[in-house]
Amino acid sequence: MIEKSARKKRKIVQRTIASLMLVNILGFSTVPAVSFATSHLVATAETTSTDETEATTTTNSKPDKVPSIDQLGLEVKSAVLLEPTTGQILLNIDADVALPPASMTKMMTEYIVAEQVKQGIISWDDVVTVRENAAKSVGSRIFLAEGDQHTVRELYIAMAVGSANDATVALAEYVAGSEAEFVTMMNETAKQMGMETAFFINSTGLSRADMPEKFRPQEDRETVMSAMDAALLVKHIVMDHPDFAEFTAIPSYKFRERDKDPIINYNWMLESNKDITNFKAYAYEGLDGMKTGHTSAAGYCFAGTAERDGMRLISVVMGTKSEGARFQETRKVLDYGFDNFEIKEVVPAQSTVEGFENIQVSKGKATEAAIVTDKPVSFMLPKGSSGANINFEATIDSNNLTAPVAKDTKVGTVTYSYTVEGMDSEQTVTVNLITADEVEKAGWFKLLMRAISQFFADLFESIKNLF
Repeated sequence: MIEKSARKKRKIVQRTIASLMLVNILGFSTVPAVSFATSHLVATAETTSTDETEATTTTNSKPDKVPSIDQLGLEVKSAVLLEPTTGQILLNIDADVALPPASMTKMMTEYIVAEQVKQGIISWDDVVTVRENAAKSVGSRIFLAEGDQHTVRELYIAMAVGSANDATVALAEYVAGSEAEFVTMMNETAKQMGMETAFFINSTGLSRADMPEKFRPQEDRETVMSAMDAALLVKHIVMDHPDFAEFTAIPSYKFRERDKDPIINYNWMLESNKDITNFKAYAYEGLDGMKTGHTSAAGYCFAGTAERDGMRLISVVMGTKSEGARFQETRKVLDYGFDNFEIKEVVPAQSTVEGFENIQVSKGKATEAAIVTDKPVSFMLPKGSSGANINFEATIDSNNLTAPVAKDTKVGTVTYSYTVEGMDSEQTVTVNLITADEVEKAGWFKLLMRAISQFFADLFESIKNLF
């Protein structure tokens, strides 16, 4: 710090002397000065415009640690735990393996229908007329007959709460004209979401053999989706449709006035079940979604999401052994997340990066511009951690900008990384480095004086080095 201050003082002295020399020279002639200045400016622009600078900082602190997931003793084919705002995976057990998802498939139908409403293409109050394919659907259903009419909202609740296959198919046909066309939408949406294993053959998750024969796809394939893809789908639901719980958290729903019993939500873990005798042992604080699934091929599956103290987690378990087991295993997974992690902003927006505080500016009123980060950076930290083990690597696209320079001009990037012992993957976030202020272009006279002053400063330095 002292050395840097001394260098700065030397430059001030040099430029002062150079300015005095300049005054004397200008008394005789300005022609040589103009010639020297022009040559110097061109050389600077050519030698700095393509430079690139990188730096990495590291720490020697002991890495933060969380308990191993092995101690959970999970009895699942696959499982994953995800925090949606950072996208961080907190637990992963064979989560990339494609498996039959059963009725968790309906989450994609829910997402697409909600998107159609959000975009104004359809309305919750639209009336849907039930067609043959929906009426012939088997498995979990509300016994719709061909020609029955119900609103989109009514059918959506029957799908989200009661996992009704007939209501699901009716919605798919209403949106796309046929279930086959809707399936095309499902697979296209999956690709857009980055779901790497998901493949859908219908809107419900039924096996091909259980679909009405007339409406089965010609290709002999089945619906598959990994736990990771299911978690990604839930992430899109909660982020794009934050009102999802208006449907998924309904504990029971009477579909028709004539129905003797209401539809009971298959999700036993809803927090609202804490006072229900049959379900209170499964009720989970903050849980408000998302979807169960079961077939003989899939076993018992559940994609759940809960929010506590402002942090939401998404859990998916697949291939458990019983209806109750899928909720017991989900409890283990969610407890692991809420007990051990918290989300923290570790770098605020508009922060400076050590060693990258400024960038040189040519032809500007100011000779440099301050640079800062454009966005905040948040990580999932073990509870109680200060985040002291976070490292960074910064890259500047060019060492020199040319005025005028607008505020918020991107000049590079900085990648923050954070490793926690006990987690499979390193957390990384990359943000842009941007200029904090505008730098206006300087007038020709100011540039001339600056160039001449710099010339004599350099000359003074060269003479000084001779002694």
